[in-house]
Amino acid sequence: RVAVAAAGVPIVLITAYYGGWALFAVATVAAMLALHELYRIARSLRPLVLAGYGSAAAALVGATAGGYVWMLGGFLLAFVLSFVFAAVAETRQSTTVAMATTILGAGWVGLGLAHLLLIRDLPTYGRLAIVTDTFAYLGGRLAGRHKMTPVMSPGKTWEGFTAGAVAGVLTTWIALYEEAIFTDGWRPLAFGGIVVAAATVGDLFESVVKRDLGVKDSGGVLLGHGGMLDRVDSLLFAAPAAYFVLIALGQF
Repeated sequence: RVAVAAAGVPIVLITAYYGGWALFAVATVAAMLALHELYRIARSLRPLVLAGYGSAAAALVGATAGGYVWMLGGFLLAFVLSFVFAAVAETRQSTTVAMATTILGAGWVGLGLAHLLLIRDLPTYGRLAIVTDTFAYLGGRLAGRHKMTPVMSPGKTWEGFTAGAVAGVLTTWIALYEEAIFTDGWRPLAFGGIVVAAATVGDLFESVVKRDLGVKDSGGVLLGHGGMLDRVDSLLFAAPAAYFVLIALGQF
């Protein structure tokens, strides 16, 4: 787990710093891997994988090349492509279920990572998410005794959540308190708190999906970290939350 993190974290931070098409490339690879894992564990639902890949990629291209409106336009291709592939595919599964699973993946993964591209000019955000997730893991492993949501995710503890929340909020305050938008002391703390809360919901959301589909990890591509979806689950909720909080605070 440590070796994978040591190799992956510098790549994420460097691409987040430079942004643009470099970050797009990393986000696209992550999105395709995460979608592959999701559609694999949900294969009994017969997702239309090509439609999901295509619309998620279109959302990422839209976010990089044209901003928010083009990102939404790319995602909306999920409905068109799902219909087209459903019309020509032979499947024993309900067409509605197959299309719904496909569109869920495109929206969950594609839009989630696309929002990260929209806020790529704030490199400290990437560090915030990584620190939050890492401290939550370490806090849960070292001090975790009280289950946070035994039904949704037996491995999550209140100790882990507290460690992640404190680390995330403090990281945001230290990194951003000199920025013009965060000159008021409460703003970086509020921003960090909202992002941490969203990241926690994102983690639990994936846990519910995996529990429903009867799997522990989404995959094994990252060795001790599980699958790609296991690693980006927090970002898929935290990135949109961060983007809209920044808009509310007047960043754009």
